[in-house]
Formats: sequence, C-alpha cells, structure tokens
Amino acid sequence: MPRYVIERDLPGAGKLSRQELQAVSQKSCGVLGKLGTQIQWVHSYVTDDKIYCIYLAPDEKLIREHARLGGFPANRISAVKAVIDPTTAEV
Repeated sequence: MPRYVIERDLPGAGKLSRQELQAVSQKSCGVLGKLGTQIQWVHSYVTDDKIYCIYLAPDEKLIREHARLGGFPANRISAVKAVIDPTTAEV
C-alpha cells in the first residue's frame, strides 16, 4: 500500500493539550472507521505550527476525503518514494 506524508498547517499545534490532541485523534479515527480499511493512519509528528501525518492509502484522493470529512487541513500530500535511515549507509 502506498505511504504518504500529509503536511497540515495548524498554527499553535505544539501548544495543544493532551485532551485536545486526544479529541483530534478521536475525530480522525471516527472518520477512518467510516472510510473503511483501505486507509490507515500510522502516526503523526506535532511541531509548533504543523502536524505531519503518515498514512497508508491506495491514492491521494482517499486522503483528501478523510481531510474533508474530518475538517482537517491537508495543505500538502506527498507520496513516499523511499525510506532511509542510518542502516542505509551500511555496505
């Protein structure tokens, strides 16, 4: 299944409380439940003013539908072409 990085502009994201992050997560999971098993949220990184989400989905269209139904921004959606880490440098 293709992997995507979704960049969501959300000013003040890094200041959201645990309860606010929980509410956002619950909303996302509720929408995912309605969309079925073809889309999966892997995890997200919260920074000062953005949230970067990693999703598995057959295409960008389904990710955009998740964002629309959830009322989430999806400012940029990028298909992951490769994953590298320190072990990539090993011969």
